[in-house]
Amino acid sequence: MIDVVLPCLDEAEALPWVLDRMPPGYRPIVVDNGSTDGSDQVAAAHGALVVREPRRGFGAACHAGLLAATSEIVCFMDADASLDPRELPLLTTRLDEADLVLGRRVPTAARAWPVHARLGNAVLARRLRRAAGVPVRDLGPMRACRRAALIGLGLADRRFGYPLEMVLRAAAAGWRVAEVDVHYHPRAGRSKVTGTVRGTLRAIKDMRSVLAAHQGQRTTIPA
Repeated sequence: MIDVVLPCLDEAEALPWVLDRMPPGYRPIVVDNGSTDGSDQVAAAHGALVVREPRRGFGAACHAGLLAATSEIVCFMDADASLDPRELPLLTTRLDEADLVLGRRVPTAARAWPVHARLGNAVLARRLRRAAGVPVRDLGPMRACRRAALIGLGLADRRFGYPLEMVLRAAAAGWRVAEVDVHYHPRAGRSKVTGTVRGTLRAIKDMRSVLAAHQGQRTTIPA
C-alpha cells in the first residue's frame, strides 16, 4: 500500500473524479483544511481516509497528511482534478533510482496553467537550480518519496513554501531528486492559487521566504 496525501480546501466538486481514479494499492488521505462545501463528507463517501487540519495553510495540510500516513512510500498531489492519480505509478516506480520524484507538469490545455503562474514557477525553479544544484524545471505538487526519510527532514514551513522547502532540504541531505512528466489538466472549479494573480503572488512570496532563509543558512559563518 502507498499513501497519497491530498490537501483539500473546498474541493467537493473535484474529489469524486480524483478518488475514483486512484490506482489499486494507493490509499487516499484527504486532509480537510477548513472546507465549508462538505468536502470531508464527499471524501469519506468515496473511500478516503479523512484527516482534519484546522490550522490553515497548504504546508499544514500536507504535513498533517504525512503524519497520518503509515506506508513506506508516500505521495502528494492536489485534490482539484488538475492531476490524474493514475499517473502516480510513474513517480513511485522511479524510487529505486531516486529519493524524491517530482511530477513535471505538462499542460493539456492553455487554460490549465495560466501564464502568470507558469512564469512564477519557472523563476523559482531557476533559483532553486542555482541555490541547491537540483536539476528541476517544475515545483509541481505531485511527488513521491519515502515517508520516514521525509519526516526526518524536519520541514518547518506550513504555508505555500512547503513544497520548495521539501526540495531544498532533500538536496541539502544529499537526496537524489528526479522529475517525470505528468499531464496537467484544467482544474475543477476556481483555483485558490494559480488561477488568480493574487494567489500566485502569495505562493511566490512564501517560497521566496523559504529560499532566502535557506541561502542565509548556507552563507552564515559560525562564530
